[in-house]
Amino acid sequence: MADTVEGAIAGKRPRSVRVVLLALMIAMMLAMLDNMIVGTAMPTIVGDLGGLEHLSWVVTGYTLATAASTPVWGKVGDMYGRKGAFLGSIVIFLIGSALSGMAQDMGQLIGFRAVQGLGAGGLMVGVMAIIGDLVPPRERGKYQGMMAGVMALAMIGGPLVGGTITDNWGWRWAFYINLPLGAVALALVTVVLQLPKKRSKAGIDYLGVILLTVGITAIVLVTTWGGTEYAWTSARIMELTGIGVAALIGFVFWQTKAAEPVVPLHIFKSRNFTLMAVIGFITGFVMFGATLFLPLYQQAVQGASATNSGLLLLPMLGAMLLTSMVAGRITTNSGRYKMFPIAGGALMIVGLYLLSTMDTGTSRFTSGVYMAVVGAGMGCLMQITMLVAQNSVQMKDMGVASSSATLFRTLGSSFGVAIMGALFNHRVQDVMAERAGAVGAKMTAKSAQLDADSLAKLPAAAREAYQHAVSSGTHSAFLLGAVVAVPVLIAALFVKEVPLKGGPKAAGESAEAAPQPMVEAV
Repeated sequence: MADTVEGAIAGKRPRSVRVVLLALMIAMMLAMLDNMIVGTAMPTIVGDLGGLEHLSWVVTGYTLATAASTPVWGKVGDMYGRKGAFLGSIVIFLIGSALSGMAQDMGQLIGFRAVQGLGAGGLMVGVMAIIGDLVPPRERGKYQGMMAGVMALAMIGGPLVGGTITDNWGWRWAFYINLPLGAVALALVTVVLQLPKKRSKAGIDYLGVILLTVGITAIVLVTTWGGTEYAWTSARIMELTGIGVAALIGFVFWQTKAAEPVVPLHIFKSRNFTLMAVIGFITGFVMFGATLFLPLYQQAVQGASATNSGLLLLPMLGAMLLTSMVAGRITTNSGRYKMFPIAGGALMIVGLYLLSTMDTGTSRFTSGVYMAVVGAGMGCLMQITMLVAQNSVQMKDMGVASSSATLFRTLGSSFGVAIMGALFNHRVQDVMAERAGAVGAKMTAKSAQLDADSLAKLPAAAREAYQHAVSSGTHSAFLLGAVVAVPVLIAALFVKEVPLKGGPKAAGESAEAAPQPMVEAV
């Protein structure tokens, strides 16, 4: 009976549905755009507040809070109602944004960014779960292009918007800009979105929440600090690894005993859901690694401007958007989707291998073609993984399915940035030592990533050595990415193509018991 709520937007009130989707896309953009904007504003923030030694925590605090709260938001939505949980996450995000804009020192900013991250964890999960409630799986393909478009717009426009706001209004508006956008989303969701009210008699699994939070926090800190703040073999990293593994093992054990587990383990009995979790993790690993190193390569080796760094990713993001739209349309019309994870895995492997062949003589056009291949692969995977994951569980588990899929992608991105980053840094430092001797080793001792100003001040020989070093570093990072992407193709081959609910035939067969639309007109 729980499945009867599917098909909620069967065409009766398309205008109100579009209004809700607009609100959801605004909320999704808030979560994705924030880090892009803040990243551009960070040099100005440090200049105003000081605390350079704590700079990484402005991002780490946000990431930790987002990752740790993601599964909790999904479960709260399943238990007490999706709408209330989503509105709560927007409010917390806006409170964190306002407080961050008013921060007077780096400590306050880090704390307020954590509050922001708590809300952000519910934004992404809320968007995906509400779409899962409103749209039958067969129809969700239509909206994949929209979500991919929001993602591309955030990645391209974030640095541009951040630079413009910081230069003209001051860095505090990098946070205040969230308030009007969030207010619009809050108003639209409050007035237009009508979902069945839920009230579970079971309480929150607090022990499960604590164990999961400790485990995720420890693992994210390992991936953030390993190879940078501390050596991978240092006592601190070993301690965090032990704590993280122990907490996660304890969490899995407790979920088999809890009356209302945060992450019901029975959802992993579905082969498709487990495969989508694996694919999502690896996609996050590859995607965020690529978005980190591609602009660095183009700036250091190809001489591109850092000001418009978001535009450097346009070939990859444009291909991802186009492919996602085509995949969504085909999935909606045919109900078939297995071909897309297979194609996505193959394209990612080929694209990453091509990126690993770039050297100091590679043209921007050639690198753009390589990026487009990777982007096409991601476009086949990004939204299809969420669609299949949601189609693999019952409606009562829609929230935890969405949050678990999102969490695996988030953790994958953390591991990708850390591991690919460590490999890149190590290779750059080795090549600099080989080509520029002790001077080269000293230049990259603290960081293998030199900014544009530092690069411009280098002697010609040192600059050439650094370009070769970056080229070698990206070769190693992308080659690793190609190897890591192989399990995506293997996992995709084992996906069972279960018919998506809500297709034309299914609709015809169940016309007499058609569910009432969840979205009411304003």
